[in-house]
Amino acid sequence: MLGKTANGLYWMFRYIERAENIARLIDAGQRVALTRSSGADDWDGVLQSAGVQEAYFEVHDKLTADNAIDFLLRDRRNPSSVMSCLESGRNNARLVRTALTRETWEATNECWIEARGMLAAKLKPSDLPKVIDVIKHRTALIRGTFHGSMLRNEIYNFAHIGTFIERADNTSRILDVKYYVLLPSVHHVGTSLDNLQWESILRSVSAHRAYGWVHNGEYRPSQIAEFLILDVQLPRSLAYSYEKIVLNLDYLAADYGERLEAHETAHAIRNILRSQKIKTIMDNGLHQFLEDFVSRNNKLSQQISEGYRFYA
Repeated sequence: MLGKTANGLYWMFRYIERAENIARLIDAGQRVALTRSSGADDWDGVLQSAGVQEAYFEVHDKLTADNAIDFLLRDRRNPSSVMSCLESGRNNARLVRTALTRETWEATNECWIEARGMLAAKLKPSDLPKVIDVIKHRTALIRGTFHGSMLRNEIYNFAHIGTFIERADNTSRILDVKYYVLLPSVHHVGTSLDNLQWESILRSVSAHRAYGWVHNGEYRPSQIAEFLILDVQLPRSLAYSYEKIVLNLDYLAADYGERLEAHETAHAIRNILRSQKIKTIMDNGLHQFLEDFVSRNNKLSQQISEGYRFYA
């Protein structure tokens, strides 16, 4: 397989996953805003978690909820906006069109067309939940058609690696919103408000029902953090993502008969997640753990990008 094809597949699925997860991040901020007794919409933490705070203030003089949502959803000046990501994902899909099944390409193209229509103008607040749901459903359809129609070969492996590196990054960022935005002050830790905000995070990553099955609906911050970080049965957890990343990298190593630096880095991150206890993470600082994880995840992404030449 050509290196440029591997690159296109990897980034196609990273952008599609990012589009969905930026929508989920907006959903997390919006849900939490509804729990604020003061009615204050502090979107600064959401922008920081999305990594676009600096870019936002290059465009806007002051922070408002409407402008933050619009910047995250549809502003083409933001390369990580939902619309920018869907367009970048579609552009990469066009570059690797011959490597995709017809169903996967059509699902990708139709997602972009529908999003372009919905986001042609600034949204009314009442339309936001529907738009976020459509984005989540459309991106899930792309993954579903790909999963149901593609051979399990290097094409599939590169697409999955891109998906799960992006998913791990975004789950960690959504969790980090807890410390940037969700908690008005340390005095609220352990209160009903604190628990309601953690419940909002679960809903934003479609893990609310699954958490209830495992923990009988008892919302404890440490249990929720453990669920999203360490539970290998949850498809959006960090641990599950790295089980998949390692698996697909190992398939590539077997197919091509060589292991690269990325393989060792991925195995090391998975081993950290396998050996961690949530009490240790919380005692040492959840924010610090997530910050370190994002750094390691970014390092792996860079190593994978540098490794494309091996597949040329």
